Amino acid sequence: METILLTADADGVRADQFLASAVPDLTRSAAQRLLQEGLVLRRGVPLRKNDRVAAGDEISVTLPPPVSAEAEPQDIPLDVVYEDADVIVVDKPAGMVVHPGPGHPDGTLVNALLAHCGDSLSGIGGTLRPGIVHRIDRDTSGLILAAKNDAAHQALAAQLKDHTMARTYEAIVIGAMREDAGVVDLPVGRHPSDRKKMAVNAPHSRPAVTHWEVLGRYPGFTHLRCRLETGRTHQIRVHMAAMGHPVWGDTVYGPHKPVPGLTGQCLHAVELRFRHPRTGEEIVLTSSLPEEFRQALEKLANKR
Repeated sequence: METILLTADADGVRADQFLASAVPDLTRSAAQRLLQEGLVLRRGVPLRKNDRVAAGDEISVTLPPPVSAEAEPQDIPLDVVYEDADVIVVDKPAGMVVHPGPGHPDGTLVNALLAHCGDSLSGIGGTLRPGIVHRIDRDTSGLILAAKNDAAHQALAAQLKDHTMARTYEAIVIGAMREDAGVVDLPVGRHPSDRKKMAVNAPHSRPAVTHWEVLGRYPGFTHLRCRLETGRTHQIRVHMAAMGHPVWGDTVYGPHKPVPGLTGQCLHAVELRFRHPRTGEEIVLTSSLPEEFRQALEKLANKR
């Protein structure tokens, strides 16, 4: 990665507009992604796209390595749970990245979708994220939804925004939860010193709400069902860690040592509810826990 230092020469210009004009070959949308990912700092504090710069501001910008302008189709097997002319829902395995980016130029869900769907994917997400309505972390498994046309994408994005799309996960967390159910209402934003992490109550945090309930208790661990009211990056993982109960196998927010037998963390998107963008019909889809998750529960049950 390359970090460059810029000095603002005008007052009151939006941060994304300033970046697009100051960095050669940087588009406005690319500038907004840099800002969203916490890669643009003023006096060590991440800037947001709506922030205004002042003349004389010194701004550092970390530019990720260039990636291909377009994702290429790759014949990668997909577990398709639902598909019609407007949407496709895939059961993503742990370890699969959703879209190409620095460090993951191919082998992603997007590459697989392009091979499976051909040209019938929404273009709203851009050439590297065609059809992608929402994301799931690389090491999280479960249901993910993609749109096959722009009208469907816009309708589904609106459901995400007004929280009428319901996404439910199951997780194994470390430690014993005291209550049987609860709500975590803590804003989540980019970590102030580690751009790859998120944190609660970080600068420029956005509201984040996770509802949880206990499904099972084991020595030193708790099996949870979590429902997202909002959908911030790493939200469940960050919220559980903030409660002192990180997701088992999460080497970013929990113990850094990987758990033998786990590809990623014990976090699986088990249910997805949304209104069909064309018919308005409620679609309810479920996914069984992956083998690694089930085996982890069996091992914990045997320790009782």
